Amino acid sequence: MTTEHSATRRELRLRVSAAPHDDRERSLETLALGVGAVAFVLVGVLAIIVFQLREAPIAGPGSVGQFSAVTSGAAAFLSFIAGRYVVHDRAAGHTMSVLDMLDVVALAFAHAVIALLSMTLFAVILEDGFIDAEVFALFVVIISGAAASITAYLTFFSATHIDLQLLAIILAVFLLEGVLAAMLTASDPHWWMDNLSALGMTNDLSSLTFNLTLIVAGFIVTTLARYATRAIPTPNLHGLRNVRTALIIVGVFLALVGVFTVDEFFGIHTAVASGMVVAFATLVFRLHRWIPGLPKAFIVVGYVFVGVIAILAVNFAVGYYTLTAVELVAGILVFTWVVLFIRNAAALQQDVQRG
Repeated sequence: MTTEHSATRRELRLRVSAAPHDDRERSLETLALGVGAVAFVLVGVLAIIVFQLREAPIAGPGSVGQFSAVTSGAAAFLSFIAGRYVVHDRAAGHTMSVLDMLDVVALAFAHAVIALLSMTLFAVILEDGFIDAEVFALFVVIISGAAASITAYLTFFSATHIDLQLLAIILAVFLLEGVLAAMLTASDPHWWMDNLSALGMTNDLSSLTFNLTLIVAGFIVTTLARYATRAIPTPNLHGLRNVRTALIIVGVFLALVGVFTVDEFFGIHTAVASGMVVAFATLVFRLHRWIPGLPKAFIVVGYVFVGVIAILAVNFAVGYYTLTAVELVAGILVFTWVVLFIRNAAALQQDVQRG
C-alpha cells in the first residue's frame, strides 16, 4: 500500500509539473485579491486623512459617496492597467504596439468612469433612502475602503479576462452611463429641445463628460473593430477587411462628433454624424455578402433597425418628432446592433472551431 501511495503521489507531482498553466486562474485570483486589499488599505488611510475621523453625509459635496466615487474611479484605472501588464508579462514574446497601449488607456478610462458614475448613483439612491442621515466616522473609513477594494478587484479581473463579448458590454455600459450623467448634470434643463449634441455645447462639466464619452466610446469601437474581425470565418476574400473598415469608420466618426461640437463646427459635426449613419447602413446591408455564415435572424434584425431609423428620420423631417428623440433611439439601435454583432461573430467562430 505504501509503495502504491508513493507511486500515486509521484504521479500527481508529475502531472502538476507537466501542466504549469493549470494554476493560472488561481494565481490571477490571488493577485486580484491582493490588489483589492491594497486598495482597501490605501483608500482607508486616505479617508482618515481627508475626513479626520469625522462624520460625513452620504452624498453631495464633501460626502463619503463623492469620496468613494473618486477613489473608486482612480482604483479602477490603476487596477486595469496593472491587470493588462500582468497579462502582457505572461505573454512571452509579445510586444505591445502604440495602438495596444492606447487601447489599454482608453479601456482603463472607461472602467474608471463606470466606477465613478456607478458609485455616485448608488450614493444618491442611498441618500434618498436615509434622508438627513450622517455616516459615522469609522464607517466612513470602512465604506470608502470597501468600495475601492471591490472596484479594484472586479476591474483587475476584467483586465485579465477581457474578451470581445465583455468588451462590447463595457462599451454599452460606459456609453449609457456617460450620456446619462451628462443629461443629469446639464446646466440647461431644456437641452433636449435642440438635439442630443446640445449636451456638448456648453463649457461646464456636463459638456466635458458628454464629449469625452463620445471620444472614448469611438476609440473602443475601433478597438472592437480590429479584434472582432481577426478570425471570423468567411469565404469572401475581402469581407473581413470591409467589415473592419466600416466599423472603424463608425468609431472614428463617433469620436469626431465629440471633438467637433455642433455650436463651433456645425458643418463638420453634421458631416461626421451623417457619415456614421451611412457607414452603419452600408455595413448592415452588405454584411450578408461579406460574412455569409452569420445567422439570418441577425441579418434581418439589422434591416429592421435601419428601417426604424429611416422612419424616425422621416417623422423628424415632417416635424412630428424632435431631433433628440431620433438621435437617442438611433444611437441605442446602432450600439445594440454592434453588441449583437460581436456575440454572433463569436458564436460563428466557436461553431467553426468545433466543427
